[in-house]
Amino acid sequence: WRGQEGAPYSMLVPSDEVTINYRHGLPVITLTLPTRSERCQFTVKPVVTTVGAFLQDVQREDKGIERAEVFATDGSKVSDATLMEVLLMNDFKLVINNTAYSVSPPVKDKLSSEHATEMEDIKSLVHRLFVALHLEDHQIRKERELLEKLDYLKGELLPLEQMKARIMHSADAKTSRLLWVGLALMSTQGGALAWLTWWVYSWDIMEPVTYFITYGSAMAFYAYFVLTKQDYIYPLAKDRQFLHYFYRKSKNRHFNVERYNKLKDDLAETEESLRRLRQPLRLKLPIQEISDKD
Repeated sequence: WRGQEGAPYSMLVPSDEVTINYRHGLPVITLTLPTRSERCQFTVKPVVTTVGAFLQDVQREDKGIERAEVFATDGSKVSDATLMEVLLMNDFKLVINNTAYSVSPPVKDKLSSEHATEMEDIKSLVHRLFVALHLEDHQIRKERELLEKLDYLKGELLPLEQMKARIMHSADAKTSRLLWVGLALMSTQGGALAWLTWWVYSWDIMEPVTYFITYGSAMAFYAYFVLTKQDYIYPLAKDRQFLHYFYRKSKNRHFNVERYNKLKDDLAETEESLRRLRQPLRLKLPIQEISDKD
């Protein structure tokens, strides 16, 4: 038999040299130490023990072991990070120095239901312990990451906020000027019509003129609706004109509106994530502390 790199081993020992039995729900691996020539038992915890940890235990027990590896039946090497629970699901080869042991673990289906239930309980307990021991560290690390991201986003937004404020001030001033110009034009038109009606011509002559001016205004409002799909309502028209000036000035001053909106969305999302992380229920605070915070 050859290993993963094709190197032959001097001996291939039958499976009875390495045996696996279950005691109290845990596998006990029994093998012969090469230097001391005596049988030794190793009790492993399959849920938490890795192949690398098991091989280290074997080498610590017999200092004469220079090489200890595990291979699958197809000759591929099993990673040291593999859990023993996974390894014990199939046959494998245990190589100690130049001797390869063929190992056949007991079929898992033959285990008693009591042992299977006990193993599931152990898995659940280990998971709960892991969560309990590492939850606080995870929350602190996550909070630190969110705070760093928050500082970065605020730093990126600061110059954009200043530029946006200047552009908004300029656009608002230009929109206000446009409104005052419109009022001045309407006042001038009303004064001109009054002057032409009472001092130059008579109402009989000016009535058709005012009719066509009114009809032209109605046509202009209808054209506004056709182009914008909105009624000509003064607040909406003012906002539309403000946005027109804002985007035009943003383009002239190279203000990236899409990048600004993306940063604002990321900032709001980060602040919400930080708020949810700091909720009392997530921090598992006592009831009195929750009441005090309220």
